[in-house]
Amino acid sequence: MAAKEPREQSDGSELGTTARQMRAAQPYINAVWKLVGGAVVGVLGGYWLDRKLGSGPWLLVGLSFLGICVGFYGFLREMARLGKRK
Repeated sequence: MAAKEPREQSDGSELGTTARQMRAAQPYINAVWKLVGGAVVGVLGGYWLDRKLGSGPWLLVGLSFLGICVGFYGFLREMARLGKRK
């Protein structure tokens, strides 16, 4: 069985359609991960600190809010950067 050779596309690249679409979507996927990551880190950090310090839900609430704000800021910054690129 012969090895499958990558076909060259009309634009000169050897990537398939799906690979080109994934490459085009990659900056948007990164922006969403920044949004989700900030919130998750805030929630987990607040939960962990509340359990360590016995401070009730206050650090969970505060750090969750802070994590959401930081994630949203990162998301908007990434979107602004992508907007300038086009």
